[in-house]
Amino acid sequence: MHDDQRARGDSAARLSDPARTQDHQYGRLLDGRYRIGARIARGGMASVYEAVDSRLDRTVAVKIMHPGLGDATTQDDDSFARRFVREAKAAARLSHPHVVAVYDQGRDDSDGTVYLVMEYVPGHTLRDTIGKEAPMPPERALALLDPILSALASAHRAGLVHRDVKPENVLIADDGRIKVADFGLAKAVSADTQHTATNGVLIGTVSYLAPELVVEQRADARADVYAAGVILFELLTGTKPHTGETPIAVAYRHVHHDVPAPSSVVPGIPGYVDALVARATSRDPSLRSSDAAVLLHQVHRVAQALRAGVRDDPELVADLLPSTRAPEHDTTPEPVSSLWDGIAHLVTPDDDDRESTSVISGPPPPPPPPVPAAAAAPAGPTRAPKQPRRRRRGLVVAIVLALLVAVVGAGGWWLGWGRYTSTPSVIGLTTAAAEAKIDDAGLAVRVSDETYSETVDKGEVISTDPGPGAKILPGGEVGLVVSLGPERYDLPKLAGLTREQAEAALAGVKFESGRVVERFSETVGAGKVITSNPAYGTPEAKTLPVGTVVELVVSKGRKPIEVGAWTGKSADRAERVLRKRGLDVEIDKTTSETVPEGRVISQTPKDGTLFKGDTVTLTVSQGPPLVTVPSVRYSSTDDAIAKLEDLGFKVRTEHATIYLSGDVAWSTDPDAGSKVRKGSTITLYVV
Repeated sequence: MHDDQRARGDSAARLSDPARTQDHQYGRLLDGRYRIGARIARGGMASVYEAVDSRLDRTVAVKIMHPGLGDATTQDDDSFARRFVREAKAAARLSHPHVVAVYDQGRDDSDGTVYLVMEYVPGHTLRDTIGKEAPMPPERALALLDPILSALASAHRAGLVHRDVKPENVLIADDGRIKVADFGLAKAVSADTQHTATNGVLIGTVSYLAPELVVEQRADARADVYAAGVILFELLTGTKPHTGETPIAVAYRHVHHDVPAPSSVVPGIPGYVDALVARATSRDPSLRSSDAAVLLHQVHRVAQALRAGVRDDPELVADLLPSTRAPEHDTTPEPVSSLWDGIAHLVTPDDDDRESTSVISGPPPPPPPPVPAAAAAPAGPTRAPKQPRRRRRGLVVAIVLALLVAVVGAGGWWLGWGRYTSTPSVIGLTTAAAEAKIDDAGLAVRVSDETYSETVDKGEVISTDPGPGAKILPGGEVGLVVSLGPERYDLPKLAGLTREQAEAALAGVKFESGRVVERFSETVGAGKVITSNPAYGTPEAKTLPVGTVVELVVSKGRKPIEVGAWTGKSADRAERVLRKRGLDVEIDKTTSETVPEGRVISQTPKDGTLFKGDTVTLTVSQGPPLVTVPSVRYSSTDDAIAKLEDLGFKVRTEHATIYLSGDVAWSTDPDAGSKVRKGSTITLYVV
């Protein structure tokens, strides 16, 4: 199955195309939410449509399973639908900038249609780029391969294998973003026993299938590496490494022929680029890069050498080339797939490699009866009566030889194949059902391991050893790897831990530390965790999958507060601003000959920073000091004026109630004994 999401041209043009609108899904409101538009692509199990999410008002891509596969009318159909759902959940786990995002999955109750909602990527596919640009310079080829490997590496870290890596499943958006699509074939990997066949049908695209997929139907991360290597060859040369008149012929060449060096097609390609392709496409999986992350690292090394202008680097070539081994016999495994039946008639005529005959299993045909030597001699009259006897003797010898060859062939068939039975396929069955099926096949069974799985329900079989279809002696033992279901953990309490302690606690439950946000805190010391996202104890922090990325909020300590310089400024404003900043303020008032009343004479501290709750002391002017008004009654008017002026007062004279000559002081306003500011005006009443 492959459902490549390809978006080409203007959306309106696609929606108005009569050929597309004839599809019965066109215009349908799927599950009351998704308005189906033009079909983008059609695969073996599902079709992909451009659609509009009426709830969020955005364009999406909807993958709809073909009718009859998801309606659960039979047990096989229901298992197909359940596998579709499991694969949707597996794909939804991937969150990577170079992976097409999965938004939603469901089943329309009206007719049982099973669907998957994905990110819509307007643009074109890598196949279009190959058609326009290939063969392309190595630098350009590696730049295109880099984001593909980054996406696959993310999947491999999550335990997923894509299984259908090809240019049609690589989308290049109009803005240049590169995304890998169609992880619908991916399944959780447990050890190395995952299979790529479904109900006996080989899944994948033959031009990019790794040899072990064709022969043994096994898939792990190295199968994706092989496909990526084939894509790199195609980018560099503009051609596929293996071709044939039929798909099975192409698969045959993948098994028995190495991918040629790109420089043999396009001269001038550096040797270390050839070595990189050879490493990724080694027919022996053990000599291949172990996963996409390893291949990505090797691609970066080669890209760096290209940027540096290196033409020949024997050390890099030796490091990248897969190590050679000298087998004593053909190491290609015997095929177990029924796809190989009659392959001798399907191999292309140009395939003259003698190694290709090693895949034809079974005893050799008996040789033709030998022709007696005497049959060529001229007959003489004296020997004529003896010829029938010699002919009979030759016929007997031929029959004996034929019988001997048949016996040897039958014995070889029995010892090499005939005495074996095949391991039944029980993957996806419950443990009890698997044990019953294996027991019915005359084999012993045991649960050899239990492990977590994101895609296989708890209690169901993930894999077997030997794998399905493998040769096994009657009565032999089959080991089952049984699913414990999804691996989930609650978020541990991280508040109060140092960043290092928090990261160790996350690693303990197989979570990852994500972005670290630093904030001031009045209660948590510098370098310690304040909180996390998701937050501890919330519903969002319960039963999280392995690999969950947790954002940490780490304290920078107490927030420093700027005091500022307030000398000579309004004391009321200074107090108001400082209190708003979180500081306490103490006011100390005093008189001043120079600073006006209500202004700050001085402050402590003078400037710098404090922390919330710290105190700033302001010394505030009350103006000039107070002076006591003296008694001047009965003094002469001139003496009274002089006395008051000497104390710093201003004097204004007025007639008292009883006025005679004005030469004698009678009273003052303010009265004698009052305290007033220096410079105040005193009214002197005279009689």
